[in-house]
Amino acid sequence: MLFRTGKAGPVRAGTAALAAALAVELVDELADGTRSAALPLIRHGLALSYGQIGLLESAPLLLGGVLELPLGVLAGRGRRRRLAVLAGGIVFTLALLGTAAARSFAALLVAFVLFFPASGAFVSLTQAGLMDADPGRREQHMARWQLAGAVGSVGGPVLLIAVLAAGGGWRSAYLVLAAAAAAAWAGAARNPPGAVPQGCPARPGAAAAARRALAAVREPGVARWLVLLQVSDLLLDVFTGFLALYLVAVAHATPAQAALGVAVRLGAGLAGDAALIRALRHAPGLAVLRASAAVAAVAFPAFLLAGGLVPKLLLLGCLSASTAPWYPVLQARLYESLPDQSGVVVSLLSAAGLAGGAVPLAIGLLAQRFGLAWALAGLAVAPLCLLGGARRPPGTGGAGAAGGPAGLRT
Repeated sequence: MLFRTGKAGPVRAGTAALAAALAVELVDELADGTRSAALPLIRHGLALSYGQIGLLESAPLLLGGVLELPLGVLAGRGRRRRLAVLAGGIVFTLALLGTAAARSFAALLVAFVLFFPASGAFVSLTQAGLMDADPGRREQHMARWQLAGAVGSVGGPVLLIAVLAAGGGWRSAYLVLAAAAAAAWAGAARNPPGAVPQGCPARPGAAAAARRALAAVREPGVARWLVLLQVSDLLLDVFTGFLALYLVAVAHATPAQAALGVAVRLGAGLAGDAALIRALRHAPGLAVLRASAAVAAVAFPAFLLAGGLVPKLLLLGCLSASTAPWYPVLQARLYESLPDQSGVVVSLLSAAGLAGGAVPLAIGLLAQRFGLAWALAGLAVAPLCLLGGARRPPGTGGAGAAGGPAGLRT
């Protein structure tokens, strides 16, 4: 357990492990936020088409997802998982360095593809260890995880703006990211979270692990949460990935204004994450999720239709704050549906990610033919699907249910 002890030594060790895990998530989202803000500069520097941008968004999800697919069930727990985390952190750092050094579309594509499974090993398995370390406090740890990621996401555009102000470019920003990743790796190596809980089952072999993952999909609620997580991502990572391009190409913003727009989105999301922790003390998670989906169903079309940069940024802030509950509530529900199987959750998320991996490519191709505004309009289905799918399952309820007020974040 991370915190349930009366001895000062274990408490300090658990706190250090939690801080190391949150640093890993912070650096991952710092890289993602920087990439989103830097995409117009990368496109200009390497003369990329919209189709190539779409491929840069989709290929890591598809090819990298295939590499990541067996990772969760094969890594198991304990020493083997720790080695997978550390190996992933090394490749994670090298992929950032490779991005900084890329001089062609092909080199950039290779770096982006390598980054995805490396992130799965370094970040997703760290999250799984955190979930295993204290099963009774999954939701609280997911809240902290989400908040650390939001801080990193906000920091990404800020990092890019600072580098540009200092006379550097997007390559310099990626060198800074690589240094931050190396520091996070050192912390994870020193303070790994998620020791094997007492009495946990032995790690299965590869064939048994694969059968276990396939059987898990048939567990009540698992497929539902997997699908809703992929749908929610349309207005989370997918939209964020195209946001800076949209602001430059459609709203006629400068690259610096586009980076500011990404910062507004991520900053509003950070505020939403902080508000979510308080909201979940008073309302069930699914009720908060449905309310946020209703707001997003109005805010996103209004953002697309608004004229002028300032109105778009105001609506963008509203939209971003409203989507804050989506990932943590749905992810906590998925872990809750498969107790003591966090590695299986990692592999199932990779498999589900393959299904959604073609979406950015489709958006890029549609943007090439019809324009980016029309291509992004289809993302409006996400909040509508969440309104229909995020209903409380029959036979659930009570304060102790995941997402209920008594069981969630503090």
